[in-house]
Amino acid sequence: MDRFVQLEAFVAAASLGSFSEAARAEGVSPTLIGRRIDALEARLGVRLFIRSTRRLSLTMEGQTFLEEVPSLLEAFRETEMRISQSSATPSGLLRLTAPAGFGRRHVAPLLPGLRARHPGLSFSLDLSDHFVDLVSQRVDCAIRIGELSDSSLVGTRLADNQRVVVASPHYLGRAGTPQSPHDLKHHECLSLAAHSGQNRGWLFRIDGQTQAVRIQGSMACSDGSVLHAWCLEGFGLAWRSLWEVRQDIQDKRLVTVLDTFRAPPSGIFALMPERRLTPPKVRVLIDWLKYHYQRPDYWLA
Repeated sequence: MDRFVQLEAFVAAASLGSFSEAARAEGVSPTLIGRRIDALEARLGVRLFIRSTRRLSLTMEGQTFLEEVPSLLEAFRETEMRISQSSATPSGLLRLTAPAGFGRRHVAPLLPGLRARHPGLSFSLDLSDHFVDLVSQRVDCAIRIGELSDSSLVGTRLADNQRVVVASPHYLGRAGTPQSPHDLKHHECLSLAAHSGQNRGWLFRIDGQTQAVRIQGSMACSDGSVLHAWCLEGFGLAWRSLWEVRQDIQDKRLVTVLDTFRAPPSGIFALMPERRLTPPKVRVLIDWLKYHYQRPDYWLA
């Protein structure tokens, strides 16, 4: 601890340019600041400051030291706080948002079990396929599917998400089966509304590269469950997550097409506003979701 307070005294004096100002900031006497700096210089075997009656300036070694020490102190404080928080009891209101279909199936059913483990927690779950601004809406955590584009958020990958192109046997019998992604221009493609974030197109692996293919169709909706229902009714092709249509495929209500062009899985992420430390209530949520999502049998249920 002596070394830690010596480093703090050094950074305060170097930043404020005065032992007396550093003493005021640290809440101690200027004499004590001077002693800490003396002890630090003696331990290092170098002079860190050039002292005069009018000003305090750094030596070359002091300048080099100043470039490294603040980050070390910050890392120490973060580690100290993280260890302290690891024993904290998660409590309070946890505001989270998730895509409507995914949230109904794979977020909402897991929350009661989490609350049973942590009775001090309460939840406010917003299910929407619209992107919510986490900062302005004061949301603690957002579950989102697909690759991340907002660099102001901190993301934790919870699981992989595989998308497939599906259609009902009735639709394929009427319109034919596409043999390549380029054939989609001749088909009715059921798409999410433009503001949903899927306006780049459907992703495929073509010639060894992942490419977005623009699709066209006369029916679009902001609710993925509606697209799923339209697809089951034979109104067109849909690009849906495997967790949503797996049972329909097994029961032969839907058929996958263009499987040889299937793009690699994207991700299912938990996103948080950028901050240095994750609050305990958010950390236990992420751990709980990962525990379930990464079980080998979870997505087969």
